[in-house]
Amino acid sequence: MPERTTRIRFLLCFWLFVLSAISFLDRTNISVAGIQISHAFGLGNQRLGWIFSSFLVGYASFQIPAGVLAVRFGPRRVLTFGVLVWGVCNALTALLPSGFGDAVLLLIGLRCALGIAESVIYPAANQFVARWVPQKERGAINGLIFAGVGAGSGLTPPLLTWLILTFGWRAAFWFDAALGVTGAVVWWSIARDKPEEHAKVSPGELREISQGLTAYATATAGAQRVAEHKISWRAMFSRIDLAALALSYFAYGYTAWVFFSWFYLYMAQARGLDLKTSAYFTMMPFLCMTVFCLGGGVLSDRLTRRFSLRVGRCALASAAMFLTALFLLIGSRIHDALTAAILLAIGAGCLYLSQSSFWSVSTDIAGPNSGVFSSLINMSCQIGAALTASLTPWLAFHFNWKMPFTVAAGLVVLGALSWFVVHPERPMEV
Repeated sequence: MPERTTRIRFLLCFWLFVLSAISFLDRTNISVAGIQISHAFGLGNQRLGWIFSSFLVGYASFQIPAGVLAVRFGPRRVLTFGVLVWGVCNALTALLPSGFGDAVLLLIGLRCALGIAESVIYPAANQFVARWVPQKERGAINGLIFAGVGAGSGLTPPLLTWLILTFGWRAAFWFDAALGVTGAVVWWSIARDKPEEHAKVSPGELREISQGLTAYATATAGAQRVAEHKISWRAMFSRIDLAALALSYFAYGYTAWVFFSWFYLYMAQARGLDLKTSAYFTMMPFLCMTVFCLGGGVLSDRLTRRFSLRVGRCALASAAMFLTALFLLIGSRIHDALTAAILLAIGAGCLYLSQSSFWSVSTDIAGPNSGVFSSLINMSCQIGAALTASLTPWLAFHFNWKMPFTVAAGLVVLGALSWFVVHPERPMEV
């Protein structure tokens, strides 16, 4: 009788996609409910902006601790605790009574706490990929995980708008709280930190995973055991790849959050669309992000198998970012609103062609330290995102709406060039 080979790793990676989508529902729900929350607590746009920014402050500031926790305690425990806290933060937001005097301070605190809790999602996911996913599958798997960004962001406007209009703004946060608790319970139930700890992983799948973890194949078994929970700070900071990837992901985050934060208002203000039409057009970039992210992961693995790790990861990411700059420049200068929306959406999609490369390369280079290595890079991305929040409206006001896209295009070109010095085929020495 032929040996039955399981595919447990794909189930667990699919659940990471689900958690990724939930995380973006959580981080964008405040934008959808912003008008109602502002009315309920008498906030005004300025204080509402402080609440929006507080999430990114918490998220960016806790990236390195999140990576350390993922390495030390494993993705199962760290993600379970983090996702539970997402649910608690949303529930506490829903419980705030209308007219509460210090609501702005509490909301800032809750959003900052949510950002800190969400900071674990991708470093922990990357640590999981380093332990569970063969190198030949990492592009596709990271593409799947980060497709949750587009899926969660794309679903947020229509789903939460319907909940708010039907049941009130608090319903959106109760819904997200329930999703968080459910997501955490399921993850704890089905996940394990290592394949050999999972009772349902067959010997065949265990061999397949073990043979595919090639990043440290030349190291001795004893050295790997010693390095399992050791964080090699000196080895990480001695790599020029780290600085190059941080710069590139800074440009990535800056550009992506032009769409997350301002595309809705751009279509309404610069293109003169009514709010309903603008909402439909706003979904286009996130649909492209989802599709292109999945496709980019698969393409990365195929190019790696056919040519080399550097072609599959670095050349693809660099080409994708150059294309992003081209579509941003053309799309922002087209007069027809629909054509502009389509071209800019394709630009957002091209950006997400490179998404899996950042995280796959982090795993390829850092191996057991990938949770920390990737958190350093992701912190740079979030700094870029936070800069977008304040700089984009300033550029649009003092120049025009073409300028934010022009600045983003320039940064993306710089990010594309940064990939020229990244070498995933040279694993980090530990």
